[in-house]
Amino acid sequence: MGSIKSTLSDRQAIWAFVLGCVAVTIGVVAHLPMFAMARAMHYQLAGMPMDNLMLGGMALIVVGTLIAAYGLLPRNVGAQRAAAAEIVVAAPEDATLGPAHWGLMAVLVIALVIDVMKPASLGFTVPGMIAEYGVPKKTVSLVPFFALAGTVTGSVLWGWIADVYGRKASILLSAVMFVGTSICGAMPSLAWNIAMCFMMGAAAGGMLPVTYALLAEMMPSRHRGWSLVLVGGLGAVGGYFAASGMSAVLQPLFGWRILWLANLPTGLTLVLLGALIPESAKFLLARGRIAEAEVVMRRFGATARAAHPARIATPRAEALHGRHLYGKLAALSICALSWGLINFGLLLWLPADLVAKGYSVGVSSRLLAESALIAFPTVFVAALLYSRWSTKWALTTMIALTLAGLLLVLRLEVAGAGSPVLPVALLIVGTNGIIAIVLPYAAESFPLRVRARATGWVAACTKAGGLIAQALTISGMAVSIGNAALLVMVPTLLSLVLVAWFGRETRGRDLRDLDRVADTSPAV
Repeated sequence: MGSIKSTLSDRQAIWAFVLGCVAVTIGVVAHLPMFAMARAMHYQLAGMPMDNLMLGGMALIVVGTLIAAYGLLPRNVGAQRAAAAEIVVAAPEDATLGPAHWGLMAVLVIALVIDVMKPASLGFTVPGMIAEYGVPKKTVSLVPFFALAGTVTGSVLWGWIADVYGRKASILLSAVMFVGTSICGAMPSLAWNIAMCFMMGAAAGGMLPVTYALLAEMMPSRHRGWSLVLVGGLGAVGGYFAASGMSAVLQPLFGWRILWLANLPTGLTLVLLGALIPESAKFLLARGRIAEAEVVMRRFGATARAAHPARIATPRAEALHGRHLYGKLAALSICALSWGLINFGLLLWLPADLVAKGYSVGVSSRLLAESALIAFPTVFVAALLYSRWSTKWALTTMIALTLAGLLLVLRLEVAGAGSPVLPVALLIVGTNGIIAIVLPYAAESFPLRVRARATGWVAACTKAGGLIAQALTISGMAVSIGNAALLVMVPTLLSLVLVAWFGRETRGRDLRDLDRVADTSPAV
């Protein structure tokens, strides 16, 4: 609690944040009586009118979130942002990892698991939504479509929030929003589910960028790449395993809505985890809290310096416009697009497809949980390959594993029988390896002048793939899982070829070399 008190000591009001958390929690609890009354109908609420208790609870959630946001708002924001622009905090290149680094990574993995399990739960709620609301698949596709649209909004919004509020406070505010969006499980209409899922996506959209920003500030640069891969990969696989496991255990007893109501305890857990996340040293320095910043920097072996433009040679025109740069950008963009098509298309609709084939919700969820469990240890292999073998070929290997998973899914559909555990395990291994590697690799692959734009573009492509997949379903295109696997194989195979051809090795390379020399040599 001392850590949270330190975080809130320079904010508008500690009492406001606490009051906001309490109000949001009470607002969610106010929705539970209607859910409990529907027990005789296996917790189906479609068409039931919203009572005054629920409406009052919704008002409490909105007001509570605003009060919590006010309580976390730092004083004198303008002066803080001006000061932050002049400060750079980073760990030395050769610094060693200590208990503080490993502890931070462990806490952020748990935070990402909680964050990822929200959108991962979408696929497991789809069969129940279709059955309860009596609508076709293309109508229910509006739920994941708006959830993804929310993540796009959140990615932009939380970048700004993290700069204003600080890394730690932005995670706390995101957790409060998570708690509020759990009322999606008590909404009696599909329209309300869509609205709440948009808010859930907006809350979740910035967690990964904020986590990466915090790690980049705290981790020594020679450990940064593999630590980002490890934390991102474990969070993604763990989130999918948590969602599928919870669906296997709870959905047969309480219906699909319980997967959203679970946001209440997990969101509150994320608030409590905030006590274990250190405040950003850069934020503390910008606030003039020098002594506290020095304590944080000593723990993580980081140093602070004044920001100034790097003096580097002007790259030749080919470095910014050459075919190798555009080839790399196309390779990583298509790779990210393929990931979005698989993760928010194929994998999202897989639970519904298994139910349509005759599996029960519990059995299908258990099979997918087994697949995620098989995939779990491979995240460590991906981090090891990225740090010790090759950054380029580690990404290529993950794309190849994804392609193998697509081939096995296609074979499963053609055969008409067999266990989906191995095909899905390969897809989870490959796709989570891709998403854990592609953004760190993109950040290490482009000259400084275009690095932020190129990395942001690749990140946007991951969301675009999901939006395309859902838009096709909303349009009424009936594509079987087998045909979908066959279609997605085309961009996946293309990205494999392009990454192998245009990708460059970044392991052990000084990124300033990208600006000193033209990027026109053959890919290696």
